[in-house]
Amino acid sequence: MKFEAVTIKDIARALGLSTSTVSRALRDSYEISEDTKKLVREYAQEHNYRPNPIALSLKEKRSRSIGVIVCEIANSFFSQIINGIESIAYDKGYNVIISQSHESFERELLDLNYLASRSIDGLLISVSTETSDFEHLKSLHNKGLPIVFFDRIVHDITTHKVAVDNFKGGYDATTHLIKNGFKSIANISIAQHSSITQDRLGGYKQALEDNNMPVNDSLIKFCKHGGLAYEELENALDELFSLENKPEAIFTASDKITTGCLRYFKSHNIRVPEDIALVGFSNSDLADLLQPSLTVVKQPAFEMGQVATELLLQLIEAKRPDKQFESKVLPTELIIRDSSVKR
Repeated sequence: MKFEAVTIKDIARALGLSTSTVSRALRDSYEISEDTKKLVREYAQEHNYRPNPIALSLKEKRSRSIGVIVCEIANSFFSQIINGIESIAYDKGYNVIISQSHESFERELLDLNYLASRSIDGLLISVSTETSDFEHLKSLHNKGLPIVFFDRIVHDITTHKVAVDNFKGGYDATTHLIKNGFKSIANISIAQHSSITQDRLGGYKQALEDNNMPVNDSLIKFCKHGGLAYEELENALDELFSLENKPEAIFTASDKITTGCLRYFKSHNIRVPEDIALVGFSNSDLADLLQPSLTVVKQPAFEMGQVATELLLQLIEAKRPDKQFESKVLPTELIIRDSSVKR
């Protein structure tokens, strides 16, 4: 049976009133008696009446909904961001429509077209690792759709952006490994063109240089799909462990790559930290429960979602087009545990 929501016409028919009387009663109009208002409200509540969002959007010329595109909801980092987004959006009366790109440019296009067709008031997006052509986003932005980038940002679109200090996160993680006596340190990142890859890799290289250690390109690997395609990560690790000068430690630059490394180590009987040390960007709640517990660069994901949403709602509700935009950079935190300490 098809679900049909109760409408104002249904209430009017059931109570023997006109639709205009019911409508005014629900709006608490002074023109309607208190007895009639009470009658209408009680019936509406009993039958779970809700205003039609499509009708409201036509009247207000706004849908009061925002679109969100992330790579994967199951990723703890992005799920925490979504919690932050919803904590602000729902308090402000906005619905949130969430889509997943699964690190696919084609899927991102489909998601964006769907959200645009739903007449969203604005968009929050962390672009996929496959996305290097941003014309689809530029086109919607030029047509007036408010867009805020978070995490993985697009530098050549002028709007608000929210990220973490990826350079310092990479620098701190690598410096920690160096101070613990590791000489050959590998880096595994997501797609090479990604904004977070450039910054985290930059921090890694700077830490090596500051400690008079060479940057060895054979120890730097990229996973185009950010760890979602395990085979990519497996190939990268196979190459690293086939080197004559095998890495003593690995700094991983994303949640999925970090957990994927642990899977690889287990299947190849590689002990952490005895055979290989590991530090990774990760917001997993299980990092301290693993054996050994995992040293991580943690990001303020919930706060990132809140800040990005507040900036987007400013754009949506602004009386005039905004010409001043902010690039917010939030701090990371290095949490040291057993996986990166020499034994």
